[in-house]
Amino acid sequence: MSKEIKSVDYGLEKIFEGAQDFLPLLGTDYVELYVGNAKQAAHYYKTAFGFQSLAYKGLETGSRNEVSYVLKQDKIRLVLTTPLNSKSPVNEHIVKHGDGVKVVALWVDDARSAYEETTKRGARSFMEPIIEQDEHGEVVRAGIYTYGETVHMFVERKNYKGVFLPGFQEWKPDYSPSSVGLKYIDHMVGNVGWGEMNHWVKWYEDVMGFVNFLSFDDKQIHTEYSALMSKVMSNGNGRIKFPINEPAEGKKRSQIEEYLDFYEGSGVQHIAVATDDIIKTVSELKSRGVEFLPPPPQAYYDDIPRRLGVHRDMMKEDIAELQKLSILVDADEEGYLLQIFTKPVEDRPTLFFEIIQRMGAKGFGAGNFKALFESIEREQQLRGTL
Repeated sequence: MSKEIKSVDYGLEKIFEGAQDFLPLLGTDYVELYVGNAKQAAHYYKTAFGFQSLAYKGLETGSRNEVSYVLKQDKIRLVLTTPLNSKSPVNEHIVKHGDGVKVVALWVDDARSAYEETTKRGARSFMEPIIEQDEHGEVVRAGIYTYGETVHMFVERKNYKGVFLPGFQEWKPDYSPSSVGLKYIDHMVGNVGWGEMNHWVKWYEDVMGFVNFLSFDDKQIHTEYSALMSKVMSNGNGRIKFPINEPAEGKKRSQIEEYLDFYEGSGVQHIAVATDDIIKTVSELKSRGVEFLPPPPQAYYDDIPRRLGVHRDMMKEDIAELQKLSILVDADEEGYLLQIFTKPVEDRPTLFFEIIQRMGAKGFGAGNFKALFESIEREQQLRGTL
């Protein structure tokens, strides 16, 4: 672990003392993906990832331009949206980017204020505040653009008792696979183009009042062939964390460059979802067909006790079981964490998921970067994109 990482004080008061309070965020409300076939994508996320059916909007509910399926697992809500005609902006997005995250919706107490505060600080408007109503009450929503064509939607639902949003109806099909134990969104990572990371770091500081509490450069995140730089942004209460990556010069094409080429621009690289029992969750995901990155070599697992340091005695998991499932382990001053990364969940090598279990650690697995990158590079080599 580098001196820079060791010097970080992970105490929340220290990390977030610089965060401004003009934009209080209560949590992640939902994540909306634009996909080519929402009906089939919903079946995949239910079957493979254990999401439950929640709500639906489509022709049957009066929506003439798009259809959306809403899935839920504990505090996570995914919205899968597909256009119903070729002229839809949703269709244009899919043609360019493929399936991917369009909206990262943030739960707020006052959507109008959130919109006003961010736009006057330089945010580009996606949607002015609108009031959506039905028999269950009203929701206020407003949106701004962040990197690429990605949107932050502010959602105020304190006066709403419906299943999701006005315009949606409850969706209760017969098919309902069990949960795999996913709890909430831990963080979401964005990939941006060459030289753009510091621009978006400043944007989150100035527009959203976030703070940069961790930074990694290409000396820390590299392999023999590729490298990247990353900075982690967080809001004042620490509930929302957005690492931002950009590529760095290397001998070959990095995973960030591969993403930017195939997504055709900046966007969300992966969604990290938390579990309380990663061994049980990953075992279940594998049994349902979810594919993960290949495991690191034996030496990685032999070195875990040394890398855990003072936390080795508190570790409850069996290293042999972690190795069997290819789960990675890292530690910081506060504790340790366990994490694993899926392969891309669509044909373009873009969006993937991280499964993470925190045992006190507040970092992002810096000690795993080399092993993770080498696994990704082996996949890139198979795809012919390294």
